[in-house]
Amino acid sequence: MKTIYLAAGCFWGTQKFFDQFDGIVKTTAGYANGPTKDPSYEDVCADSGHAETVKIEFDETKITLAEILENYFLVIDPLSVNRQGGDIGIQYRTGIYYEDEALLSEIRPAVQKEEEKVGSPLAVEVLPLQNFYTAEEYHQKYLDKNPGGYCHISPALMHLNRKKA
Repeated sequence: MKTIYLAAGCFWGTQKFFDQFDGIVKTTAGYANGPTKDPSYEDVCADSGHAETVKIEFDETKITLAEILENYFLVIDPLSVNRQGGDIGIQYRTGIYYEDEALLSEIRPAVQKEEEKVGSPLAVEVLPLQNFYTAEEYHQKYLDKNPGGYCHISPALMHLNRKKA
């Protein structure tokens, strides 16, 4: 099992998007890399400095980090600063956060590939995880509980059907 933390704008859609893939064992919506301890959603929306982030625990024998990051880049605008879709603010910044520095050997090539694709440096933070606080329960699997909820990710991408039989 490995863990990666991805900030991709609103965490509702990010969590639902990654839940569809075989090898993703668990996802948790939360707040990462901010300056204060245990922020609330209200704190984060008031520019606490935390990023809405999804903790992704995965089985590397079923899905690689490179595959996860390839999918990540499908659902973000990697050049946008503090914004994804209609969501604007520091909490909607994009970032790839890691606890294990060994993951950099997979993260760096994925970022470089995306930079070559878009022809510009990305506005995606690649940083060690400073902190992660689990979001309130009502945010967990939010779009499953509220199917009509807003999300910047296209509904078609929520059903890529990449799960293995």
